[in-house]
Amino acid sequence: MLPDPQRFLAVSGRRIARAEGTAQVVRELCLTAVPDLSDAVFVYLADRRQDRSQPLGLRLDGVPAELGAVMGGVPASSAAVLPDSVLAGFLRCGRTRGRGSDDVEEALRELLGAAPRLPQGNRVLLAPLRAPDTVVGVAVFLRRPDREDFVEDDIALADALSTQAALGVSEDTATPQARSAATPKAPDEDRLRYVGAATRRIARGFDTDEIVLGLCRAAVPTYSDAALVYLRDPLPVGDERPTGPDTLRLRRTDRIKGPAAEGLVWPAETVDDEQDDLDAVDWSEVVPGGALAEVLRGVRPVFADDPATRAALSELVGEGSALNGWAGSHAILAPLRGRRRVTGAVVFLRRPERPAFEPADLLVAAQLATHTALGVDKAVLYSREAFIADRLQRAMLPQTLPKPPGVRLAFRYLPAAETARVGGDWYDAIPLPGSRVALVVGDVMGHSMTSAAVMGQLRTTAVTLAGLDLPPQEVLHHLDEQAQRLGTDRMATCLYVVYDPVSHRITVANAGHPPPILLHPGGKTEVLTVPPGAPIGVGGIDFEAVELDAPAGATLLLYTDGLVESRLRDVWTGIEQLREKLAATAQLTGPDRPPPLEALCDEVLDMLGPGDRDDDIALLAARFDGIAPSDVAYWTLDPEPSAPGRARRLTRQALAGWGLEELTDTAELLVSEIVTNAVRHASRPISLRLLRTDVLRCEVGDDVPQLPRLRRALPSEEHGRGLYLVNRLARRWGTTRLGTGKIVWFELGGPAS
Repeated sequence: MLPDPQRFLAVSGRRIARAEGTAQVVRELCLTAVPDLSDAVFVYLADRRQDRSQPLGLRLDGVPAELGAVMGGVPASSAAVLPDSVLAGFLRCGRTRGRGSDDVEEALRELLGAAPRLPQGNRVLLAPLRAPDTVVGVAVFLRRPDREDFVEDDIALADALSTQAALGVSEDTATPQARSAATPKAPDEDRLRYVGAATRRIARGFDTDEIVLGLCRAAVPTYSDAALVYLRDPLPVGDERPTGPDTLRLRRTDRIKGPAAEGLVWPAETVDDEQDDLDAVDWSEVVPGGALAEVLRGVRPVFADDPATRAALSELVGEGSALNGWAGSHAILAPLRGRRRVTGAVVFLRRPERPAFEPADLLVAAQLATHTALGVDKAVLYSREAFIADRLQRAMLPQTLPKPPGVRLAFRYLPAAETARVGGDWYDAIPLPGSRVALVVGDVMGHSMTSAAVMGQLRTTAVTLAGLDLPPQEVLHHLDEQAQRLGTDRMATCLYVVYDPVSHRITVANAGHPPPILLHPGGKTEVLTVPPGAPIGVGGIDFEAVELDAPAGATLLLYTDGLVESRLRDVWTGIEQLREKLAATAQLTGPDRPPPLEALCDEVLDMLGPGDRDDDIALLAARFDGIAPSDVAYWTLDPEPSAPGRARRLTRQALAGWGLEELTDTAELLVSEIVTNAVRHASRPISLRLLRTDVLRCEVGDDVPQLPRLRRALPSEEHGRGLYLVNRLARRWGTTRLGTGKIVWFELGGPAS
């Protein structure tokens, strides 16, 4: 399948429109189709017949040199199409068909003769070149046996390409009398050039509304005086099959207005004065077996010049619509057939006092409808991909952040302004042992669903590595290895920061990411100097970490490059503007009162101009409150039998000083159980730390790497019940492996004050 069928047809339309004479039209048809659509094309052109009672004669317009390798023989140089033959019926139908049915096989034999050996499978397409009032030829598209079969999308392209060629051939073979009698509809008196310009305008549309607007603007007033576009609601996506009745919704109407309408009077009953729209219903149900369903099934545009097509027009615009009076050759009803199905219909109207549409205008309508339908297909698929990718990315981003002690967090995420430009930006905050927290911001290079998926894998890996409490530079090292396992082109930037609220320090490691900015208490702003490092995925490069002060009241801002880099400015100019924005925001609240985090994030995003959203943006702000020394108690215990008793006494004294006597009994019991277990296995001093924040956190560290496991002790066992008590009585508990041992911690209910 071609990557962009609409662009393919736009290019082919331009080439065929520039062709002079039938021979060049056929040449451009072949050059356009090979090799993107097929491996070979040959064309039979119809002889001009003065006597319609005689059989139609087809002559082969040359044979490409490579055709012998594909077919193993040369096709017949001419063929007579008898009125009652299968080939004649196929040409009258006017639709491109592939192999797979007996009538197509018979039609191919009648056309080519018995000599050629056709490729197996659906690798042959038979496409009539049908002008409005006659058949001007037939094209055969072939693929080699080692290439995939033609699919429905390819058949639709071959059909549209054949229609373009038929229009070119019919213009060239028209008699001088017919040319002089024809009323040109395009300003340059050339339907092919008009179709080329119109389809380019339609192809510029990015979404469904823009494509429909492009159709109306291209058709009115050059081709028609009015146009109505109906699309299925909902529009099907891919191979989806509708679950209910087919319903068409009026998406847009357009008619001649302003100076172009001077001297033209619209019948009053056809125009809605309030909306300035044409008189037509907003919804139309396609009844199976009805007149409208039959016209849509026929695929080709038709005049509303017989009872069946007039009934179809009435079903579409409404029985009470005054537009039903515009029948005959002043109204064309054109199905919008996309790659797999009909997605809607368009009605082209000319006022009764204007020249009527001619048979050649049906080919123009077919081209306009085909390009519009393919554009709608592309827009629907594109918007669905954008929707899925956006949901995928948002599902893999945290919707809320934890509330670790000593730090307040705020975040923002904005997708790129352009539709479907889903990137790989992410942010995270991960609680670590000792009331520390890891702050992470990263950006996977590229904009696609793949970027979003890689982002999810890297974020999950970062969370896992953070849980091991590895140093920041080691986390980036393992992320780099993971990115290389995902593929050589899976690169990303990442900033990993660990904040310790007890020591009021941060440890920062960087992998090619924009540096963080620190807003100090008092309003001073600073772009932190950290080793830049190489992006994740490059491989073979060590990462460095630096330790910096993070005073209480300071704010750290982590962000992705979408905030500071755009087509209008380079990244370092953007970083300086961001620093100045932070400083200006801090001045609004004064040196003694830092700006609220949420308001700060909003102010930062306000620095983006209308054209600055080239990339998605992730923003993470952290306000460092820290934990005061008076809220921390720390001791070292020797691994001896008296250690549990000493731990109980120290815990009781600390809680009494903090006014937490109601937690004393539970805290003493649990501290005693954990310290007792540490004494049994440790060979070096044991650490005991108590932290008072909104909860009471107790941490016991030793040099034994094995993590304790909760289990149910047997009635005869003397040990094994300590963790059971911790699990039942603590608010939360857990273990953390360290480089030289582990920490077992638990939390009890919050303090009274």
